[in-house]
Amino acid sequence: MDRNSAIGMTLIAVLLMVYFYFFSSPPVPPPSKKADSVATVLNKKEAAQSETTATIDSTTIRAYGSLGSLLQGTEDSIQVENADLKISFSSKGFINQLELKKFKTYTQKPLFLIKDGNNQFHLNTQFEGKNIDLYQLHYQSSQSQKNDTTIVTFTAAVSDNASIKHVYSIPANGYKIGYRLESNNIALGGKTIALQWTDNIPLQEKDIEDSRNKTTVNYYLAEGKFDGLGETGTDIKEESLTTPVKWVSIRQKFFISSIIADQSFSSGSVKTIPNTLDSTYVKRAELEMQIPTEQVSKSQASFSYYFGPNDYKIISDVTEGFNENLSLGWPPMSWINRFVIIPIFKFLEGIIGNYGLIIVLLVLFVKLVLLPLSYSSYLGMAKMKLLKPEIDVIKEKNGDNMAQTQQDTMKLYRQAGVNPFAGCIPLLLQMPILFAMFYFFPISIELRQKSFLWAEDLSTYDSILNLPFYIPQYGAHVSLFVLLMTASTLIYTWQNNQISSVTGPMKSLSYIMPVIFLFVLNKFAAGLSFYYFVSNLITFTQQAVIKRFVDEDKIKAIMEENKKKAATGTGKKSKFMTKLEEAMKASEEARKQAESRKKKK
Repeated sequence: MDRNSAIGMTLIAVLLMVYFYFFSSPPVPPPSKKADSVATVLNKKEAAQSETTATIDSTTIRAYGSLGSLLQGTEDSIQVENADLKISFSSKGFINQLELKKFKTYTQKPLFLIKDGNNQFHLNTQFEGKNIDLYQLHYQSSQSQKNDTTIVTFTAAVSDNASIKHVYSIPANGYKIGYRLESNNIALGGKTIALQWTDNIPLQEKDIEDSRNKTTVNYYLAEGKFDGLGETGTDIKEESLTTPVKWVSIRQKFFISSIIADQSFSSGSVKTIPNTLDSTYVKRAELEMQIPTEQVSKSQASFSYYFGPNDYKIISDVTEGFNENLSLGWPPMSWINRFVIIPIFKFLEGIIGNYGLIIVLLVLFVKLVLLPLSYSSYLGMAKMKLLKPEIDVIKEKNGDNMAQTQQDTMKLYRQAGVNPFAGCIPLLLQMPILFAMFYFFPISIELRQKSFLWAEDLSTYDSILNLPFYIPQYGAHVSLFVLLMTASTLIYTWQNNQISSVTGPMKSLSYIMPVIFLFVLNKFAAGLSFYYFVSNLITFTQQAVIKRFVDEDKIKAIMEENKKKAATGTGKKSKFMTKLEEAMKASEEARKQAESRKKKK
């Protein structure tokens, strides 16, 4: 690793520090007045909701005319099940329980996205000048079959030809539920009906801090724009959506609860409230979407609910832009994940059941693809190694005159036909793949609850030791995969430094990034640190093999021939080296002019 490579690696380390400072999971703060205020907001909300569910008296019933009698009754449940979902509907027309049959919580309990009132639905509108919640009416339920789809209909009839209906369509398999809202010959007031959905999201995974920082509300505007609320932080986040909205989703780390409009919601608002005082709930999500009343009266208010995994293969078929719920990074990282890493992972998953072995094969594939770059990088480092004695002589001759040292060194590079960045550029070209893995492994549902060696779950951190105290930016546990990865990276760095022309403090800087990774990756998915550990092992093997095919005597002979040609003026100078020399000359000239101006003053 030469000086330029060391500078490049240092810059990368600094970028990583900045990136993870802003986007890594912050430690859970101690109780504060701000947290107390959030708890107060939640308590007020719950108190207000309990008041709305109070017993309805006879005066209120009479005030609602033909709909008044539907405000009283006994609430029943209707059970429907398909291959993937177990659903319970309330006779008031909404879903009151939903289980994902093929998934379990971290503690191996049934995984519910809706249960025990953690989700609350309201459908607020006006009838005869009074506010009414259509999900507080009592409906008559019926079931029917249409091919392999179960149709559940809730009907509130005030006469033979006047009714309000909620119609749900549950296919034989899958996570998408059809929903239609109809008002037949019942005049509902106002331009819109407000669908209010509150979700107190329970903890499903191992790490509540990580779950909080990967839980948010996303939405897709009818104009084709995807956006969402911020994920990290302990502040209340909210957004008013003033333009038509196609869908809105409550996205957890691995699961999504969403409602999708066949046409569009006219407007809406979204909010997330992270109550750090409650360790049983990740966040509270609040949605309010406006449904045009005209759509309801014309039986055009059709929607779909999606309750299921945040799996790229599945969500890509849900609706337009829905795959954006899986955060795969910015381009080109997202392109690499979407078109390379995920397809390969899915292919290997179909033929191999061991996910540790899948990661090893994924590393082998990536290393094979990058072999030309690795070879080019090693060749560049080999040339720098052969020039190192001459570079040391130049440094000794010029002493503290860094400008002259740089000029003489660049002259040597030009004469020998060596590009000083030949070892660094291939490394930089591999960086998008490095960052792509940072995005892929922590949100890969394929790794969820998949064990390997001592790691009980490759989608979260592995822990061989729980510390009795919390270390800032590190955590309260020790990840063995991260220790192995850090140790192997330090060995790799040490080996490269043995053939590097860099000396002094610059040489020490190359060890910074492995130390940064030690702190950053300790709380990341074990699959990621295992991937980098295996990658380092294969790199050692790869370099040993490449070394056998690199004839240093032949390289040295070629460089000596280039020097002879340069001395006789017959050698060719590359455009890159020409521009680099011109830049250095301009820099040196500017430096001399600046020193001249200082002397005159």
